[in-house]
Amino acid sequence: MTSSPLTQRAGVLVAVCDLITQGRIPDATDVLNADYPAVVPPLQPKSVSTRRLMQLFHRDGFTDRYSGERLVYPGALIALSILLGPSFPYHRNWKQSETHQAFYELYPTVDHVIPLARGGLNEDSNLVTTSMLRNSTKANWLLEELGWPSERAPIVEGWDGLLGWFEEACTAHEVVRRDKAVQKWRRASMEAG
Repeated sequence: MTSSPLTQRAGVLVAVCDLITQGRIPDATDVLNADYPAVVPPLQPKSVSTRRLMQLFHRDGFTDRYSGERLVYPGALIALSILLGPSFPYHRNWKQSETHQAFYELYPTVDHVIPLARGGLNEDSNLVTTSMLRNSTKANWLLEELGWPSERAPIVEGWDGLLGWFEEACTAHEVVRRDKAVQKWRRASMEAG
């Protein structure tokens, strides 16, 4: 039976502690630097513009590339909240007690496959569409550390994330068109399209 990467790393720290106990701090430092070095990535801007988000969502077909599940265009979720009110609540600061769970489960975002904190780059090849929930779960872990497959889930054929419905809702409902968050996502969609 092979040990997991975390078990192997714990073993490195056991060896380091044994060396420290023996008064061999320089050797402990050498073992740590060789077998479990600190990763200090270069600083990069983390933010991704709304327009770039839309380009990535389109590229990935509004599909969670970790799970293969369909995700919903943010503007459509916000429009649903406007039209359905308390039945589909949304809080602009994501207050969980005032936000429908669909915003966590189906709202797309992008994740750095190799996290910036682990030396990943802020480039399209290192970015994938995923849900807010999965992005929070993954955090700064590598896929293999979580036991997640390294292959991207296939894009759901014909799925537009309810973008078509969103455009119809904007045309039909002035209250949707007037919302600032809707306007931001609509503009990004037009620029990215």
